[in-house]
Amino acid sequence: MIIKKAEFIKSYTFGYNGDTIPEICVVGRSNVGKSSFINALCGNGKLAKTSSTPGRTRLINVFSINNGEFNLVDLPGYGYAKASKTDKETWDDLMGHYFETSTSLKQVLVLTDIRNNSEKDKQMLGYLYYYQIPFTLIATKCDKVNKAALYGELNKVSSFLGLGRDNIIPFSSVTKMGSDKVLARLDEVLHN
Repeated sequence: MIIKKAEFIKSYTFGYNGDTIPEICVVGRSNVGKSSFINALCGNGKLAKTSSTPGRTRLINVFSINNGEFNLVDLPGYGYAKASKTDKETWDDLMGHYFETSTSLKQVLVLTDIRNNSEKDKQMLGYLYYYQIPFTLIATKCDKVNKAALYGELNKVSSFLGLGRDNIIPFSSVTKMGSDKVLARLDEVLHN
């Protein structure tokens, strides 16, 4: 798959129940680099707003890819964020509402920081397994890890989350490492 065009459609709250075209959803902890991932994948550094402050995505942000071939849906981050407990609970409710009501969801891209395993990631995978929602795990920030240590770090993520190492796509928003594998996965999900 080649992403030729990506554009922001709109931000939503609980009123968004999905669209009629296929959707790929992006989830991850508040500081995992979801916006950078979206920008790198789409080849547009200004598509999703990035911030040095974790937890900036507070709504459901929807991006149209290739003139409606599919929508990329960015959900609020879970876990650490400089926000009140009430805000975090609202974000969790917003994610749950999306998963329960979207009729067009084809795949969830679960982002995890290769350097930082989290119980929140385990909980997300447990949720997706329980509701039988298909997902792909992507280990971000691989440029922050020495090349010689990369496979060791992937083994740690694999062991901690209970997934085979070959089921994890290593990714870097800086070097674009893994972009081709993510795009191939999206192609497989959308066209099979």
